[in-house]
Amino acid sequence: MNIIALGLIIFLLSIFTIELVFYAVRMIRFPDRAEIRKRLKRTIIENSFDENKSIIKQKVLSDIPFLNRLFIYSPIILRIDKLIKQANLNYTAGFLILFSCSLGLTCFLLCLFLTKTTSLSILPSIFLTCLPFFYVRHKKKKRMAKFERQLPEALGLIARALRAGHSFASGMKLASDEFGDPLGPEFEETLDEINYGSSVQDALKNLIRRIDCPDLSFFVVSVILQRETGGNLAEIIEGLAHLIRERFKFRGKVRVLSADGRFSAIILIILPFFVLFVINFISPNHVNALLFDPIGRVLLGVAIFMMFIGVLVIRRIISIDV
Repeated sequence: MNIIALGLIIFLLSIFTIELVFYAVRMIRFPDRAEIRKRLKRTIIENSFDENKSIIKQKVLSDIPFLNRLFIYSPIILRIDKLIKQANLNYTAGFLILFSCSLGLTCFLLCLFLTKTTSLSILPSIFLTCLPFFYVRHKKKKRMAKFERQLPEALGLIARALRAGHSFASGMKLASDEFGDPLGPEFEETLDEINYGSSVQDALKNLIRRIDCPDLSFFVVSVILQRETGGNLAEIIEGLAHLIRERFKFRGKVRVLSADGRFSAIILIILPFFVLFVINFISPNHVNALLFDPIGRVLLGVAIFMMFIGVLVIRRIISIDV
């Protein structure tokens, strides 16, 4: 009975995985298909008459209505949804969680079938479960770093526009037209909020919530204070752009000086696995005792945990905030 249930679970997970693969291939080959369908659906809905239609912006966390109503009250799901939007990915939080759980469960069942050991199946399944979140976080950090690189040039453009006699909104419009993702679309969304009735202060605060960039906070605070107390906004923005450029230069020097520590961390992480591979090649009995003996498994788990702690400590040492 257990074998039949296990086979059924593997069969269902295989079908689900194949469907996800085909969905990913369709999204890669036809990236605009989903957007076209959304626009057509939106057009049909807009043309249909509905007295109960809401004009409030809706937050979609899952394509399944029940899960969407359930996720809206979870702070963790809302944080995941914010992370996905900061990474500029076309996934919902529900899809990401479902994909991660299915990936981890498939890996667990496959490792359990191959090794017949629960303890050895848990670690890779946990890693694969967290892998999509690591990918989204990596995309988010990459996008925020690009925004941070674009920000000084955009501030310089806004300052020159202000000196030429343009308004602050016109300067942001010029920056949104000149720069690509992520700065251009984010500034354009801020301008849309202003045009639809939000105050400049509220729109800029929403920009801070969407973008994880400390330098942007300095810009928003400077603009809000200038609108409340007065002053030369062009000069303030130019000084801020110069300050951000100098921070980039100093951060580059810090990165060069800490390169030795990062290289040492990489060596210390790779070295235990390299030694394990060499010992397995020279004397396989020692590695078998470590993997299949109960005491060896405990020691292996302790070693992996200590390596993880060491990686965190080294990362805290070599990461210097500027």
